[in-house]
Amino acid sequence: MEKSETMVSASDELQVELEDVLDGVQTTAYRWDFASDRIDWAKNAGTVLGGVEIDALERGRAFALRIDPRHAADRYDGVRGGATPAPDASIPYALRYRFMPEGRRGKAAVWVEERGVCITDAAGRPIRAQGTMRISTDRRRRERAQLNAAPEAASALPSRAELTGLISQLVSSSAGGDSTGAFLLVGVNDLSRINETYGYDVGDEVITIVGQRLAAAVRGRDCLGRFSSNKFGIVLRGCDANEAVSVARRMMAAVEGDVASTRSGAVPVNIFVGALLLPDHAQSTQDAIGRAMQAVEMARVNPRERFYCYDPSSPREAQRKHSIAMADEVIRALNDRRIAIALQPVVSSGSHNAEFYECLLRLRQPDGSVMEAREFVPAAEELGLSKLIDHRALELAVELLRAAPTRKLALNVSALSTTDRHWIDALEALTGKDRRLTERLTVEITETAATSDMEATAEFVTALKVAGCRVALDDFGAGYASFRSLRNLGVDMVKIDGSFIENLGTNEKDATFVQTLLDLAHRFGVETVGEWVGDERVADLLEKAGVSYMQGDFFGAPELHEGPQVARRKSAG
Repeated sequence: MEKSETMVSASDELQVELEDVLDGVQTTAYRWDFASDRIDWAKNAGTVLGGVEIDALERGRAFALRIDPRHAADRYDGVRGGATPAPDASIPYALRYRFMPEGRRGKAAVWVEERGVCITDAAGRPIRAQGTMRISTDRRRRERAQLNAAPEAASALPSRAELTGLISQLVSSSAGGDSTGAFLLVGVNDLSRINETYGYDVGDEVITIVGQRLAAAVRGRDCLGRFSSNKFGIVLRGCDANEAVSVARRMMAAVEGDVASTRSGAVPVNIFVGALLLPDHAQSTQDAIGRAMQAVEMARVNPRERFYCYDPSSPREAQRKHSIAMADEVIRALNDRRIAIALQPVVSSGSHNAEFYECLLRLRQPDGSVMEAREFVPAAEELGLSKLIDHRALELAVELLRAAPTRKLALNVSALSTTDRHWIDALEALTGKDRRLTERLTVEITETAATSDMEATAEFVTALKVAGCRVALDDFGAGYASFRSLRNLGVDMVKIDGSFIENLGTNEKDATFVQTLLDLAHRFGVETVGEWVGDERVADLLEKAGVSYMQGDFFGAPELHEGPQVARRKSAG
């Protein structure tokens, strides 16, 4: 009995010491059982996580609702072993995300560094996760402290605003000599891998070391500055293209000549560099920064060279100019009321009768020709015009619902509109909240839009249903997130991505995948649409598989809807 009491006392003492250690490094621990969704926390969890009532976070779902929506899906996938977990495995993960102790509507936020392992069963299904969470206190403050610890580096690192001012001087100059130059952007290669392997503190150390080595390599008349959290900018004065390349190579050699000595030991490090000449390659400061970002991205994806100098004659630049020209045309078309819709029937399986019509965007050109959505929508989305197009499409759809009291329509909305309350306000204003209109409208959201901000999309779906609309998830099956989207959003219908449909009968893998998606949707009580149906053979296969509706040129190509304004113009002509 006396021995037992001694053992209990020793155990208690060890537990106290462990909790003291966890408290000292602002760290807590947990164990998450996926089947029950229950999380068992260490006693200090509430304090470490910002003073939350830890009893409110006993379920994984409850904890997820305190994570920044931009990080929630990645965190979920990471803790559960990724898209395809291995069987009978202990899969390590290292994550960093923004945690909101007061919930997503609160203002408080802390950064959490989470490490642990996901345990899977023989079938590769995640069983549980167990790990630690550490509060990462004000990362920006740590960065500034590290730079201040090295006076020579700090003095050589002006702010982004100072760099921008120097760029502006070179862009606006037309003289030669020192009035010409170049702008280089430098990024640390594989920084995410360094963070995951060694931790974010070590990642910060590596960034600081890179800055110090760059500072030692720049010429006396050049200016090195911190451009963003993980990139440096260098303004080179009085140099041509060959000199810019030479400086970039010298910087790469200076950074990569030795490993970075950090608190966790030696870390191999290398960089990638994007460059452009000034004023030759930019007419404004904004152009210069944008094109430098393009160049550094090209350097990042080129593992052999890791250097790229902006080329105004490259296909990428040609595409950028095309996008700008197309966006201008979209704005003119919106102003002139030349955005139109074409209607394509969606038919019932078996009867092949049109159940509803999808509204597809079209742009009427002044010469009378018509552009399809794929020709102008990507450029409009790239330059932030999606909301304007969505609003105009909604106006046209409601106009048609009023004119045809028995017709049902489906309308696509962009990712931007799914997180914008103004689209719902416009729906209510245009329909007058008349359910005789809204109950004949199905709103389609893409899987990509749904998973980019799951919470905002769920709120959007709820608002649509309150208004009386039905909701469809478009491009279903395009990614792993589809299954979570279907479960969490509560949509009425899914449209299976046409890339899986068009090869039915010739591609066995596509047939298996489509059947799996259909079975899954049916178990959730959700209707299904097979897209891109091009012939009778594919239609028969879909019907046998149990699809609810079908859409494609086999049942009718999109036909341009002649609205009242077009009819009046033709009559007047």
